[in-house]
Amino acid sequence: MKKLFSIVLVVVLLLSMLSLAGCQAKTYELAMITDIGDIDDKSFNQGTWEGLRDYAVEHKITHKYYKPTEASTDAYIAAIDLAVSSGAKVVVTPGFLFEEAIYIAQDKYPEIMFILLDGVPHDANYENFKTGPNVFPVVYAEEHCGYLAGYAAVVDGYRNLGYQGGMAVPAVCRYGFGYVQGANDAARDLGLAKGSIKIMYNYSGDFADTPASQTRAAGWYQAGTEVIFAAGGKVGNSVMSAAEAANKAVIGVDVDQSAESPTVISSAMKGLATMVQYGLKGFYAGKFPGGEAVTVGAESNAVSLAPFTTSKWKTFSQADYDALFAKLANGTIVPEKDLDRTNPTELKLDYVKLTFVE
Repeated sequence: MKKLFSIVLVVVLLLSMLSLAGCQAKTYELAMITDIGDIDDKSFNQGTWEGLRDYAVEHKITHKYYKPTEASTDAYIAAIDLAVSSGAKVVVTPGFLFEEAIYIAQDKYPEIMFILLDGVPHDANYENFKTGPNVFPVVYAEEHCGYLAGYAAVVDGYRNLGYQGGMAVPAVCRYGFGYVQGANDAARDLGLAKGSIKIMYNYSGDFADTPASQTRAAGWYQAGTEVIFAAGGKVGNSVMSAAEAANKAVIGVDVDQSAESPTVISSAMKGLATMVQYGLKGFYAGKFPGGEAVTVGAESNAVSLAPFTTSKWKTFSQADYDALFAKLANGTIVPEKDLDRTNPTELKLDYVKLTFVE
């Protein structure tokens, strides 16, 4: 009996050691930390993850994403800790919510490379900014793709527009500022009367799919709004639900959201995957582009509207788009940025009658 017990004990110990060895062998070289949304949000998280995943699969590199327990700097740092302890050499973080976390992590893990999309590292009080050689911060010129969306909508025949942003953070404000300027310039170029374009404008204050956002969008559609540019993560789902009920149109954001709803006529897109892969290529070539934030827009082919193969424009053509995009890329058109402003009524909008909804 004792002999049998000894054999069983040895087997158990061996299995435990094998299991432990297997667990220790599971490391992931590339990591992404999600923000408060989900990995399949059809927006910022998903676009970022797909860029990392596709690069990793192509080059046979282990990879994993980590979802923080809550939306806080402490939770983001904890997720980064987990990624690093699991073997991460490069950590990708999508969005301004990670700015403080990366500010801390860059010194905590100087040997780890960080790609920060849509932000620059700073402390909690916005008093100290630092970008170490192991951090590649990417800031997008959202005013460029917002401009494309507004211009296209007016050329396509829409006269009553809406902009539903999420939180009034710089990226969301830049989308909105570009949108209203594009609509204004299209009306001017078409020879329309001043004040002929109406735009309803609001920030929901969150990035969630809520009854409040759906009700607001439904009210706008009922009052005559024909298309709403929804730039706020899952706020867009609320707008799409309202559009489906009203048989109206939506312009999506960040990635091509045409598969989300038949109401999506196009999307104002950021090259999330493009910049993630640019950073990864640099890392594996021994030339990680860290140490300084870069701003990328049409000139870098880092923003765009969704492809015409998935868009539902009626009259706005590929030729129209190409000509307009070229002017943004070469600097002929330079839309105003938000410059820490949230209210676009401060812009010169002769052809747009804008209603800012608090």
